[in-house]
Amino acid sequence: MAVIDVEHVHKQYGEKVAVDDVSFTVEEGEIFGVLGRNGAGKTTTVECIVGLRRPDGGLVRVLGMDPQRDGHELRQQVGVQLQESDLPDKLTVAEAIDLYASFYRTPADGRALLELLGLADKRSTRYKNLSGGQKQRLSIALALIGRPRIAVLDELTTGLDPAARRDTWALIEDIRRQGVTIVLVSHFMEEAERLCDRVAVIEAGRVAAIGSPAGLAGRLGGEQRIHFRPSGPLDGRLLADLPEVTSVTRTGDTVAVTGTADALMAVTSALTSRGITAHELRVEQPSLEDAFVAVTGGARPSTLN
Repeated sequence: MAVIDVEHVHKQYGEKVAVDDVSFTVEEGEIFGVLGRNGAGKTTTVECIVGLRRPDGGLVRVLGMDPQRDGHELRQQVGVQLQESDLPDKLTVAEAIDLYASFYRTPADGRALLELLGLADKRSTRYKNLSGGQKQRLSIALALIGRPRIAVLDELTTGLDPAARRDTWALIEDIRRQGVTIVLVSHFMEEAERLCDRVAVIEAGRVAAIGSPAGLAGRLGGEQRIHFRPSGPLDGRLLADLPEVTSVTRTGDTVAVTGTADALMAVTSALTSRGITAHELRVEQPSLEDAFVAVTGGARPSTLN
């Protein structure tokens, strides 16, 4: 069942069109990613969904309600963590939880929530003294304190180190297992590939592609990229002449082969026939990042922040 329905939404600021005819649905219980470069229109789209922006055209329904007309009731059922969501420096973790809990009719148990998010021992810590990862965990707690059916998380792990980012991903998976539908706004392709059931790629205010991460990557075909270090001298023509291989390059003592879905078997068989072992063998399939680049025609996401 769709809990979010976005139909032909349009939003502009003066002469600038931020969102241009965007449509998608979010199903109950899924993690749905909204991906795009900075300025692509993804945050404006999500702000229209949660009622922070009024669309200039189109229709938005969240849990069957209009975010503008039914905003008060919707805020009881939708938790939001925005990209810019600082708290007063002197506010303690416990005070922040109590303050946000007061906004809801039936808030969650704040102590249990802090326990779940690994912040139980930080109840008396002031906001300014929390680490980046702890601030992100607190922002998740504040988005969940109202027992929402839907949580909207915008650029959740921007600025976190790799360890804190992966810890946060694990928390998101735990939250989904509790039945919360999650809308995740991100430009980290690894994050979306790890967490999302489906993603919508927004480019220049439009949906450039929508589907599962694996499905979008699969549209690029079955191309493989094979990297290895041969155990002995290797004539590049041995592999380049294989019908399954499209290119062979060498960097130092490492060989990189690009080919069809059958390239790995063909390459390993050819090497074995010459008594050569492929050390440090690594095989890459098309990824969500490759699909992102293909559908947007732009820079790789790692250069977008």
